[in-house]
Amino acid sequence: MRSTTVPTRTASGARPGEALTGGPARKLAALAACVLLAAGCAKAGTAGTAAADGGGTKAPVKVGLVYSKTGPLAAYGKQYLDGFKAGLGYATKGTGVVDGHKIEFEEQDDAGDPAKAVSAAKDLIGKGYKVLAGSTASGVALQVGPIAAQNKVLFISGPAAADKVTGLNKYTFRSGRQSYQDIRTAASFIGDAKGKKVTVLAQDNAFGQANVAAVKAVLGAQGATVDQVLAPPSATDLTPFATQAKTAKPDLLFVAWAGDTASALWTALNQQDVFTDTKVVTGLDVAASYPLFGPAAEKISFLNHYFDGAAGTPVEKAMTEAVTAAGGKPDIFTPDGFTAAQMIVHAVEANHGSADDTSALVKALEGWSFDGVKGATTVRAEDHALLQPMFQVRLTGTGAAAKPSVEKALTADEVAPPVSPMAG
Repeated sequence: MRSTTVPTRTASGARPGEALTGGPARKLAALAACVLLAAGCAKAGTAGTAAADGGGTKAPVKVGLVYSKTGPLAAYGKQYLDGFKAGLGYATKGTGVVDGHKIEFEEQDDAGDPAKAVSAAKDLIGKGYKVLAGSTASGVALQVGPIAAQNKVLFISGPAAADKVTGLNKYTFRSGRQSYQDIRTAASFIGDAKGKKVTVLAQDNAFGQANVAAVKAVLGAQGATVDQVLAPPSATDLTPFATQAKTAKPDLLFVAWAGDTASALWTALNQQDVFTDTKVVTGLDVAASYPLFGPAAEKISFLNHYFDGAAGTPVEKAMTEAVTAAGGKPDIFTPDGFTAAQMIVHAVEANHGSADDTSALVKALEGWSFDGVKGATTVRAEDHALLQPMFQVRLTGTGAAAKPSVEKALTADEVAPPVSPMAG
């Protein structure tokens, strides 16, 4: 195991001295984030200590991070981890200590495999961990959440976008956005949906199915006819699916894609001239995917969870400075890790530095409003949805010159999902 130390930070939060979404490469997953299959237990983990100085004299608070260090969503996982470290430093003012208790974390790689994630979660719980976080993939989050409830430990899911994570049980929260928020953002591009035909192009996995369900719930409820084209996650020849999408002749093609085959999908859509015949909406994914859209970039309407510089908030500035100082660069899911750290620190602070009473940790988070990377953020008490702003974005330029800009910021209320009945 490797020990990781979060650099100290100035009082402003800066330290001294990588469904969203779908990018051509994976951004098409209109969701940024997240998801694929997944789960597994990481046998080899990495231990980290969040304190650079002022190590606490009391029992440490141990946090288990079960996320995609490797696998199809490894780039997302790295962004999450970078953000988590920065958020831990920010929330503890560089000490890594809450009320005398050092915050320590251990990394476990689920590689996007739910079975591995469950095994890892059980292993950490067996070691006495009361707080789990991570879940890059939706399939993982939906398996780890019930384990957390069964063992009464706090679980804060990460980039995983599946709507079912919201309201899954009283012990499960999320630090990122969910599919419904992506869809509400996409719906803002077409105005009145009544009588419109919408096709969802996605992978046949938890992430893709969640997007289909969300589009039907949002646009279908507004009078649109919604159908779907689903591809097996293992498919590499995506031309047949692009052809099906074109043949459907939708008014709106909503693309929800994640993972390494996104680039191939965008190529297939370009070759089939889909952009000429229909309005295409997708999520803006990682920065590395921007050049892959090519000439089609300026024809696409992008919904966005986050890109570097999107928010313009003091908290975003602090995150950017910290991540940059550590040798990284903020990207779409960096805020998810940062927010998870803010939530954990707040819950522990509210309980005087202890994580032993998980019911008290849950109570501290329910209804909590705070200044997040993207702006005003609230943990909805009824179902633990994370209410937050979302963005309409345009890409201009091609290749390495492709740059995103915010066309419109939608408030947390404008994209808020309906309340989900709390299970368990």
